[in-house]
Amino acid sequence: MDSVFENLYSKYHHDVFQFLFYMVRNREQAEDLVQEVYIRVLRSYHRFEGKSSEKTWLFSIAKNVAIDHFRKQKGWKQWILSSFDGAAIQVKDYEPLPEEIALHREELQLMYRCLKHCTIDQRLVLVMRYLQDLSIAETAAILQWTESKVKTTQHRALKALKKYMVDVAEKEGFVRE
Repeated sequence: MDSVFENLYSKYHHDVFQFLFYMVRNREQAEDLVQEVYIRVLRSYHRFEGKSSEKTWLFSIAKNVAIDHFRKQKGWKQWILSSFDGAAIQVKDYEPLPEEIALHREELQLMYRCLKHCTIDQRLVLVMRYLQDLSIAETAAILQWTESKVKTTQHRALKALKKYMVDVAEKEGFVRE
């Protein structure tokens, strides 16, 4: 079991951390939630049947940990909406994550701020598909949705995100180069 756990950890730790960081927008909370994910992995690996990939199974656990975290929060829906405020980034590490470096570009900052206008389901799909680079099938398995629902949610999320970005860009006078 130790080698299996170490293998899972070495392969997917960074991806799981990034996913949770995008969901909670706080480095310390994301680190705590990653620990909770791996605690659940240790407790339940013997029940893993191999019907999906280990990555899909691991992200399903991470998704559930994030949802449980939000449910424990007082006013969690409001907290989720406010947590995507670009000014609220609380990363104190001296070594920035690759995504944090990319966020310095204005267009990505705009997109990131506009994510707060998307529904939770839309945000989940966008983060999994575009930030975590998961396939439609993997995203569907993690969310326990049909692939059709993932595609529909993705389409609506992209359409909504584009509208929000255009609206905000016009208000702020953002000029695209």
